[in-house]
Amino acid sequence: MSENQNLLAEQRRALILDEVRRRGGVRVNELTRKLSVSDMTVRRDLDALARQGVIEKVHGGAVPVVEASTHEPGFEVKSTLELTAKEDIARVAATMAVPGSAIALSGGTTTFALAQHLLDVPELTVVTNSVRVADVFHTAQRSATGGPRAGAATVVLTGGVRTPSDSLVGPVADQAIGSLHFDVLFLGVHGISVEAGLSTPNLAEAETNRRFVHSARRVVVVADHTKWGTVGLSSFAALEQVDTFVTDSRLSARAREEIEEHLPGLVVAGETAEGERSDS
Repeated sequence: MSENQNLLAEQRRALILDEVRRRGGVRVNELTRKLSVSDMTVRRDLDALARQGVIEKVHGGAVPVVEASTHEPGFEVKSTLELTAKEDIARVAATMAVPGSAIALSGGTTTFALAQHLLDVPELTVVTNSVRVADVFHTAQRSATGGPRAGAATVVLTGGVRTPSDSLVGPVADQAIGSLHFDVLFLGVHGISVEAGLSTPNLAEAETNRRFVHSARRVVVVADHTKWGTVGLSSFAALEQVDTFVTDSRLSARAREEIEEHLPGLVVAGETAEGERSDS
């Protein structure tokens, strides 16, 4: 971490979390020196991260929270993490949606951010199992004056049982998704690794995501750098089934090398021209 007195709280906390995860723990005095901020500022940041459930405070510092492979944070918790990265990813991924095409968006906070960037892409047909994603489009439609907005997306929300992350899963969702065909699937993930591929802590969600992948002509994973190396209880796709992985600039060089060995398209938001390495 480089010293910078002008970091925003969100950026500073992201750097602290990355340091905790990378080193397995940090001390307050180390962080004050690295970030050039006061002891009180660091302690407030640690308090905020602890409330989000991503670190555990210990005497004089913090250590990472070791989550079970079955642990599934709720949408509200996840929505506070890596906000800048998710926004960068969403902005780039939105350029991959072709006007008039049929796309699918899985559940998750990154696809929620993406949905807001897709509002200006005309004539989309959007299939999603995310209550939050569907609400983005419905809210935009309701707020339009003088009737339906020209070129507004047609949204299909699958049925199913609601998960902690506000996704709809189970047999009803699976049957609906399995009967459809998408030009592009934008897929958020709990974890991604070479060994486990794409994974989630929710068994029912794994099956629903598996149906999404099988129904898509092209699969675009949208996930920030913290998802790399994370493994959930159930795998639902191999890396080789992914066409493009859109992530943020804090993904390590080694991770990039591993990803490029296993899938054809890696797009790093903030470093790569929008979509330049994705498949046409």
